[in-house]
Amino acid sequence: MSIIAYIRVSTEMQCQANQEHEINAWCSKHGLVVDKWVSESISGTVAVEKRQLGKAIRNMRKGDLLICTELSRLGRNMLMIMGILNRCSQKGVSIQTIKDNFTLSDNINSKIIAFAFALAAEIERNLISQRTREALAVKRMEGVRLGRPPGSSQKRLTFIKEYDNISALLAQGESVSKIAKKYGIHRNTMRKYLSEMQKNTQN
Repeated sequence: MSIIAYIRVSTEMQCQANQEHEINAWCSKHGLVVDKWVSESISGTVAVEKRQLGKAIRNMRKGDLLICTELSRLGRNMLMIMGILNRCSQKGVSIQTIKDNFTLSDNINSKIIAFAFALAAEIERNLISQRTREALAVKRMEGVRLGRPPGSSQKRLTFIKEYDNISALLAQGESVSKIAKKYGIHRNTMRKYLSEMQKNTQN
């Protein structure tokens, strides 16, 4: 049996050492030794195939163990985590999470736990994102400047208030340029706002 420890941080501000310490402490307690460390600084929204994690799983064999501090290190949404769990289960690879303190393997109980955990995490992130957008909208309606140059506040407020409608238009195939013109926002500014909002909802 090979033991692979996986560490992921989404920003340079986060510390890999904390995750490494937790994994080492758990292994020491259970008399295990990590055979290989896999670490990367990348967003959990990136497809697993494009991450070091994907390569590690491809090289693992039946009976191997993948250790990480928590499920959220594997991915940032329910479907991704469940996909990784399913892939490992099919290969006979177990997953041990430290903070959650349970083993994910090829059994129905583990899959139910993983599903519920990932769903709860995704709902929480969506709620935080929604509250953030609402708080920003309120502040801008009150005339609070949040570090943006004069003149951009009204356009950003318009974008925030109309974000759901803008998203719907994009989903219908409308071009960014056409949508930007509709709301009186320069197309480059619209692209910038969309990019910022996407990052806020993913991280």
